[in-house]
Amino acid sequence: MEESEESEELSEVEEEHHVKPGEKPLSRSKTKKTFLKKRRAKKSFSCTQCGKSLTRKCSLEIHMRIHTGEKPFTFDQCEKSFIAKQNLERHMMIHTGEKPFTCDQCGKSFLSVPDLKKHLTVHTKEKPHSCSVCGKSFSQLKYLHAHRKIHTCVREYMCFECEKTFISASSLKKHQIIHDGEKPYKCSHCDKRFSRSADLKTHERIHTGEKPYKCSHCDKRFNCSSHLKRFNCSSHLKSHERIHTGEKPYKCSDCDKRFSQSSTLKTHERIHTGEKPHTCDQCGKSFVSKGCLKRHMMIHTGEKPFTCDQCGKTFCRASVLKTHLTVHTKEKPHSCSVCGKSFSLLLYLPQCLKLHQRIHTGEKPYKCSHCDKRFSQLSNLKTHERIHTGEKPYKCSHCDKQFSQSARLKTHERIHSREKLHS
Repeated sequence: MEESEESEELSEVEEEHHVKPGEKPLSRSKTKKTFLKKRRAKKSFSCTQCGKSLTRKCSLEIHMRIHTGEKPFTFDQCEKSFIAKQNLERHMMIHTGEKPFTCDQCGKSFLSVPDLKKHLTVHTKEKPHSCSVCGKSFSQLKYLHAHRKIHTCVREYMCFECEKTFISASSLKKHQIIHDGEKPYKCSHCDKRFSRSADLKTHERIHTGEKPYKCSHCDKRFNCSSHLKRFNCSSHLKSHERIHTGEKPYKCSDCDKRFSQSSTLKTHERIHTGEKPHTCDQCGKSFVSKGCLKRHMMIHTGEKPFTCDQCGKTFCRASVLKTHLTVHTKEKPHSCSVCGKSFSLLLYLPQCLKLHQRIHTGEKPYKCSHCDKRFSQLSNLKTHERIHTGEKPYKCSHCDKQFSQSARLKTHERIHSREKLHS
């Protein structure tokens, strides 16, 4: 409301200073200074509640509704109410799908001029507002103000339903949708519903295959950028770009280890806290992440979705298949500097080399919690501890026999395969 009033008045000042032939043009900054000077002089209507000054009586009347809670403009389709007529008109566009303001750079359409202006900074790459604490730059001042609260830890907005606190009013508003349960935005391709139009738009890209966000370092494309944090689509582009930049903004407070994603930091911190929130319903074993549990479940189901196209061997993980493929290629370009032993994958070189070098150093960092025995590899420690716990997670698919190691299960299953051959 106030923003549109300001832009109208700014246009009036620009018209007043329209350049005549032979005259020196007045710069935009000077025009704005003249406008602000005039605007300050004109502000004669003050709010009795908060002291805010406005230039027009009608603007003051609308502003007062913030304090009184009055919302006289109601939309009959969804019964949502607004303090100003133009707010209602803007809301109606959500239902009609009308977006009258188009970007001349990429053709993207928007509901309002301020939304278009914000979008244009994507093309200009202009980020004039910098954080004095960490140096991070922002395209808009409001983003900088919101960011500063991360450093000050000020969470002044509280949800009265669950008492969770937030650093901004918009974050609180997004959160409150969880309690309201309102999902007015329905996907035109399936029956899924969403509480925000932005989340619907991102979801619909699954159906359309649209990937409008391109990595600035390579040709990889994504269906969403870093702004949609709610549905975890967020990090797609931003996290990917950190592969190229090497940026790791999330630091562990216990061990100084750094991460490119906040979710990875959260999972890592569970190593220190001992928290394992994901439990297997088959054997009761708990894990730090959903991915680890999913991987573990394949032991029980016997599922191996990744198949080698060379020999038909199947694997439970893509990474294990990738390692296996080097058996066929015979490629081992990476060598140990001590003994010259070669390793096949650069992707796993740091881990493989580190484990291998423990042969030379004699390092055994993994100690059994039941006895004094130590191991150079975590997997060997886990296998050993099953002697103490009696755990046997590997079950034969032909009989009820169980084993503590997958290798022993494999050996056992050959008995059944021989039986089949002779029967």
